[in-house]
Amino acid sequence: MIYLILDVHYQDNESANNTTAIVTGVRFSGIERATVLSEHIVEVNDVAPYQSGQFYKREMPCLLAIIEQIQAPFDVIIIDGYVFLDGINQAGLGKYLYDHLADQKPIIGIAKNRFADITEDYAVWRGISKHPLYVTSVGLDNEQAKTWVKTMDGNHRIPTMVNHVDRLGRA
Repeated sequence: MIYLILDVHYQDNESANNTTAIVTGVRFSGIERATVLSEHIVEVNDVAPYQSGQFYKREMPCLLAIIEQIQAPFDVIIIDGYVFLDGINQAGLGKYLYDHLADQKPIIGIAKNRFADITEDYAVWRGISKHPLYVTSVGLDNEQAKTWVKTMDGNHRIPTMVNHVDRLGRA
C-alpha cells in the first residue's frame, strides 16, 4: 500500500496584499516502518482568505494542485485535519476533497485538536502523550484508519511522516 500525506503552509505577502501556499506531499510505503518514496512541493499563489467555518474553501485548491502534479500511484491520502467534523456526517476538509477527486481514494484525516462535535470514539493515543489525535476517514473503515494512525512510524504523539511533510513545507 502506498500512502500520500499532504500539508499546506501559508505565507502572507503584506506588500502585495495576497497569500501564497506552499503545499507538500510525501508518498511513502509502510505504516510501522515508513519508507519515503517521493517528495513533492507546489506553490499556489493568490490563495483565498481564511473564512471561519469554511476552511476547506481555502485549502481545497491547494490540495488539488499538488495531487494533480503527482504522477506516481498512491492508494490512500492522509491530511492534516478532519474528514468529518462530527466523525459521521458533517463534512470537513477530507470529505470535500474526496468528493472533488475524479479518482476517489480513501482519505484519513489526522487532527491535532478536538473539534467541538467530535467524540472520544475518534481519539487515538500514541506513545506516552497526554493528548490524543483525532482520526476520521472516508472510503475506509474508521477503525482501520485509527489502527494505522496508532501504529504509524514514530514513538511520539505525532507520527514521523506527519512531522516529515510538515518540515518539508517549512524548509
